[in-house]
Amino acid sequence: MNRGLDRFAEVVSHESFSLAEASLLIAQDIYQDLDVNRYLERLNNIAETVRSRVPGDAFAEQKILAINHHLFRELQFLGNIDNYYDPRNSYLNEVIDRHTGIPITLSILYMEIGRRLGLNIHGISFPGHFLVKLKVKRGHMVIDPFIGGETQSESDLRQRLAQVLPAPQVEKAPIHRYLEPASPRQIIARMLRNLKNIYMKEEKPEAALDVMQRMLLLLPESVEELRDRGLLYQRLECFRPALSDLRNYLRRLPDAGDAGDIRARIADLEVACARLN
Repeated sequence: MNRGLDRFAEVVSHESFSLAEASLLIAQDIYQDLDVNRYLERLNNIAETVRSRVPGDAFAEQKILAINHHLFRELQFLGNIDNYYDPRNSYLNEVIDRHTGIPITLSILYMEIGRRLGLNIHGISFPGHFLVKLKVKRGHMVIDPFIGGETQSESDLRQRLAQVLPAPQVEKAPIHRYLEPASPRQIIARMLRNLKNIYMKEEKPEAALDVMQRMLLLLPESVEELRDRGLLYQRLECFRPALSDLRNYLRRLPDAGDAGDIRARIADLEVACARLN
C-alpha cells in the first residue's frame, strides 16, 4: 500500500474523522504532490477571518451569516453549474483553489469552516442534492452551499424531492425522514461514488481503479464494490487480482443475482492465470 493509502486507511479506520483530511487524501491520487496540511491551514485561515468578524457570544445564525458573506460574497465560491461533472469539482483542493464545486464538496467546505467556529453542523444526503443542517434554538436550519448558503424551507425541500421522487411519495413523505445527518463515512462514500461514476463514463479505468481502492478501505464489507473492482481488474487484464476479487465476491454472496455471469468470468480468469504460469 502506498503512503497516501496508508494515511487514508488510518484516518477512515475511526468512526469520526476529518472530512477535509479524508477528501484531500483522496485528491492525492491525481495531485501526487498535494500538501494536505497546507490546505488544512487554508481552511483554518478562512475560519479565522470569519471568527474575527463575530462576537465571541454570537448566535449560530450570526455565524452562518458571517460564513455566507465571506465564502460567497467576498471569496465568491459558487456551484459549478456549467461543468458539473468535471472531476475537479470532486477534489477539495481544486474547490479551494478554483472557488467552485458541486453540492457535496462545497458542503464539506462549509461544514469544515462551521465546525472550526464551534457550530454543530451536519451533512445531509438529501435525494439528488447534498445539503447541510444546523441545530438552532427554533429547530433546524437547512442550508444549500451550492447556491450561496441559501436557507431551505420545507416547501423548497419538497420541490427538490419532486424532481427525483414520484409525486405520491413526495406528498406523503415526512420531510424529516430525508434530513437525517450523514456520517463522515457516508459522506466520503458518496464523494467516491461520484468520482467512480465520472471516471467510468469518461473511459478512464485506471483513475476509477484508484477510487475503488479507497472505497474498499472505507467500506471493506461492500461486496458490490469488491465485485466492481474485480470486473475492472479483468478489463485492465490484471487477471490474478481480478480472480481474487471475484472469488471473494461469490464467497460472500453465493446467491447473488449475477452469480452465473461471475462464475463464467472466474472460469475465464482461471484459464488466463494458468497461461501466466
